[in-house]
Amino acid sequence: MEMTIEEHLSWITSNAKTTRCLLEKTRDVWSDYLKHPFVCGIGEGSLDKEKFRFYLKQDYLYLIEYAKVFAVGIAKSNDAEIIRFLSDVIHQIFTFEMNIHRAYMQRFGITDEEIADTMPSLDNRSYTSYMLRVAYEGGIAEILASVLSCALSYEYIAKAIVSEHPQAGAHPFYGEWVSGYAGEAYQKNNQRLAEYFEAIAGELSEKQLLRCEDIFVTCSLYEAAFWEMAWEMKIVR
Repeated sequence: MEMTIEEHLSWITSNAKTTRCLLEKTRDVWSDYLKHPFVCGIGEGSLDKEKFRFYLKQDYLYLIEYAKVFAVGIAKSNDAEIIRFLSDVIHQIFTFEMNIHRAYMQRFGITDEEIADTMPSLDNRSYTSYMLRVAYEGGIAEILASVLSCALSYEYIAKAIVSEHPQAGAHPFYGEWVSGYAGEAYQKNNQRLAEYFEAIAGELSEKQLLRCEDIFVTCSLYEAAFWEMAWEMKIVR
């Protein structure tokens, strides 16, 4: 029997009512992630490396814009605790996540100059532009809702891959990606992010909660489009 999202993300407790509600709204979308040929190829170790190379460059560009979403929150906040939290998240993006990408980029011989010359795909540009618009128009709750689908779905996908292919984390090429996103360090970062969102969500109005739900669903759909873009190696601009 296929494991549920909550079973893969077992650290999300029953008290995390808002997060669990968001996951329920996107259950079908997230289930489809695991069926996508790009994700299946990583799990099976059969993905064409040129597709992964394309993905790496696009995702590297994505992460830079992703970090800016948190930076907007810092610029808008006067709360020292929030500023410290968001600063720490940005640090984790440029260390933990970027390090996974840099290791693969070295294998592929992707230089800083090549990254600088890489154009973001239309799907990439649309996704990050949407998150930044959410950040500029909303508050910390909306910002966290916009990034949660990316953060949590990567952990979900990696853990689902390990569940289906127990040796995937040891694969000579894709193992580093799988083990990184299925690992304890990434889980701890996600747990902190979700706990912070949950605490803020408890103070939101019904209208604000619905707005966060819409943002999370939209970004989950953008995640699906990102996998398809990587599989098709589609720029379109």
